[in-house]
Amino acid sequence: MSKNSGFSLIELVIVVVVLGILAVTALPRFLDVTEEAKNASVEGVAGGFATGVSLTRAQWEAIGRPKEAAKNVVIYDGTKLYLTTPTDAEINAGTVSPGYPMTNVNEDVTPSSLTPAKCEAVWNSILQNPPRITSNFNDVSGQGDFYKFYVTTTSSGTDTSCLFYLVNSLDKGGNGLYLNPGSDTGSFKNFTYKPATGQVSANIN
Repeated sequence: MSKNSGFSLIELVIVVVVLGILAVTALPRFLDVTEEAKNASVEGVAGGFATGVSLTRAQWEAIGRPKEAAKNVVIYDGTKLYLTTPTDAEINAGTVSPGYPMTNVNEDVTPSSLTPAKCEAVWNSILQNPPRITSNFNDVSGQGDFYKFYVTTTSSGTDTSCLFYLVNSLDKGGNGLYLNPGSDTGSFKNFTYKPATGQVSANIN
């Protein structure tokens, strides 16, 4: 006659308690790792973007500051880029520096004319194998994490900057879709690019 054996109720309770303790102690560390991964993603892409900006300007300088249609222009990695082309007054005032990428088509290159579409064009032109990006938030809310970054613009006084958000750092609504962050640089992981000076700044609060 065989005798059935199994766990007693006490043993099961002990196992559940131990698993609970492990979950409580491991979960904060897991969340920290997730945040660190997001921070590293933003910092890494921002660093690559800043390098692309610097190389674009350096190449323009190295070949004698060429112009086309009265605009500073350079061929960078096979793509023609139109660069900031300030007036003498803007240069003397220190408000705009020449030679930073603004767009990849022959259009207005004053920093005040910056649009999300121009920011997206610069992104795709200066980064090698760039992460997927969109300047249309409907794409983000409609396709979840397909897009890695969402770009818009932000203005502070006379300065206009590209604002690149890490999509998976954004808030979600009750329907599970991402919420438009507007131009909030403090609440979500992002980095900015200011064509007037070529400055790239990561914000990983």
